[in-house]
Amino acid sequence: MRGIDVTLICERPKITPHREAMRARIGEILDIELGRVSVKATTTEGLGFTGRREGIAAQAVATIRLPL
Repeated sequence: MRGIDVTLICERPKITPHREAMRARIGEILDIELGRVSVKATTTEGLGFTGRREGIAAQAVATIRLPL
């Protein structure tokens, strides 16, 4: 695996205090370098279930190298 980009979608909790711990754990689980792990967050500006604080959504994109 070459890298992973994770986006958390929520109003609360704030992700910043937990971001580095999440990056470290994801890197450990996937056995990739910390520099290849991105974790960020956004909100829906009060819209939908995440905006009503009824849940959290996540999106992840992984870049992999396939053998030729």
